[in-house]
Amino acid sequence: MAVNQPVQIAILDDYQGVGFQHFQHLHPAKASIITFKDTLPSFSHSENTQHDRDLLITRLQPFEVLIAMRERTPFPAQLLEMLPNLKLILTAGTRNGAIDIAAAARRGIAVAGSPGYGRSHQQNHSTAMSVQEATTEHAWALILGLAKNLVHDHQATVSGAWQRDGLSSALKGRTLGILGLGRLGAAVARVGKFAFSMNVIAWSTNLTQEAADQQCEILGLPAEDARGMKTFQVVSKSDLFKLSDVLTVHYVLSERSRNIVSEEDLLLMKASSLFINTSRAPLVNETALIEVLRKGSIRGAAIDVFNCEPLPANSLWSTIKWGHHGTARVILSPHKGYAVEEVLYNWYEAMAENLELWLQGKELNNQLRLR
Repeated sequence: MAVNQPVQIAILDDYQGVGFQHFQHLHPAKASIITFKDTLPSFSHSENTQHDRDLLITRLQPFEVLIAMRERTPFPAQLLEMLPNLKLILTAGTRNGAIDIAAAARRGIAVAGSPGYGRSHQQNHSTAMSVQEATTEHAWALILGLAKNLVHDHQATVSGAWQRDGLSSALKGRTLGILGLGRLGAAVARVGKFAFSMNVIAWSTNLTQEAADQQCEILGLPAEDARGMKTFQVVSKSDLFKLSDVLTVHYVLSERSRNIVSEEDLLLMKASSLFINTSRAPLVNETALIEVLRKGSIRGAAIDVFNCEPLPANSLWSTIKWGHHGTARVILSPHKGYAVEEVLYNWYEAMAENLELWLQGKELNNQLRLR
């Protein structure tokens, strides 16, 4: 009689090593779990070699279940075809544009998301945090850090250069531009409006003033003030770039929105303006953005997302000495908008619960299917 072998499971891209604890209750006779704390070069990135692709295939081939942290490791059709043992992908979040759902379905690979709540969320709602809330906090940390020169002032202070590195920028009364006024964009806008008395303008392809007013209603805000000024004022795309003192990107990435921020858009920005992206790198023409910043055409940028992640050692983001020799001030963070303890723990708990369902032959929660 054949002996049942434990299911081979890999937790991918767990940089902080916090995932395994949520799966360790599974009996080793049922599940053999390995954690990878690093990310190998993606299968389909244009700059990667066949050797890079072979390394990724070799790592992933043994596993029946892969636990993915957002889009850190993409799963295009060509990669899925090279993984004959794969039966299940569990991904953090309720969608993952880096997984080819159609290709997975053709190969009989189930894919399921996690909404961001697990056992601890059900037990204690007061500690729960959504991705939207985490990213809103991170966006404002970057805006404030950039406007107040915190990184450069820290470096100057520890090197003995006391107040020699330029003045910071005030936010009160300035114009905050929101590219993409969805739930996240509106949450960021609310902070700017009511914490810093900023004027908020917004644009997206199909955004109407009525829709912007509805976002105010959802947030419990008045659509306009006593003077009749709109809380979130819809403007044209060109005016968004021309008028914003701080422009922050909160757009959903799709084939239509790829490179929605062009070189022409960036060249419309004020010399004193700040550009923030905590959304997705392919929304912005990255080459054009780097060139605008290298020339010092705008005051600065704070970037949390990049076309190639993790950043290669030879990336221009890493090698240019930002804030010196006429270049703009730049703050970089390693795609951490959502990476807070509460969010990651809830995701891993939800994925662990789904894994248990799958091992028991039960229906998965939040299964991702073709629309």
